[in-house]
Amino acid sequence: MSRPSAFGIFAALLCVAAAFVVLSGSALPPLVASHFAASGTADRFMPRVAYLVFMVGATVGVPLVLVLSHGLLRFVPPRFINLPNREYWLAPERSAATVAFLRSHSVRFASLLVVFLCFVHWLVVKANTLQPPRLTVRSFIAGLLLFLVAAVVWLGALLGHFRRCP
Repeated sequence: MSRPSAFGIFAALLCVAAAFVVLSGSALPPLVASHFAASGTADRFMPRVAYLVFMVGATVGVPLVLVLSHGLLRFVPPRFINLPNREYWLAPERSAATVAFLRSHSVRFASLLVVFLCFVHWLVVKANTLQPPRLTVRSFIAGLLLFLVAAVVWLGALLGHFRRCP
C-alpha cells in the first residue's frame, strides 16, 4: 500500500478547512465582527455571507496559490531561483529532485498557513458569541507566535537542506 502524496494530504486539508469555515460559520450572526482593534474590541463588521466567502477564499485560495506557483518552478530559468549553492542544486542531474523538494516543502508551509487561518477563523467565531463581540487577544498572539516559530523552523529546514552539498 502506497503512502498518500503530500499534495493529496494538502488537498484533503483544504477540503476539511473549507468545511470547517462554512460549518462553524453558520453559528455567526448575520452581521459579523470581522476586524478587531489591538484591545480585542470589534471595529469592523461585514455580512456573514461576505465574511464566509472571504475566509474560505483566504483559507483555501492563498495556500493553494502558494503551492501551485511552486509547481511552475520547473519552467523558471535557474538564474531566477535564489538558493544557497544554486549551481549544485540546479545542475541538470539534480534539478528535478530539487524542484520536487521545493514543491513538497511549499506544501508543508501552506499546510501551516491553512491551520493558522482556521485558528484565526475559530477565534472570530468565538468573539462573535460575546456581546459586544471581543477577540481574545492573548489567544491570537499565542497562535501567531506559534505560527511564526513554525515558519522559522520551516525556513531553517529549507535553508539547511540547500546549504549542505554532499
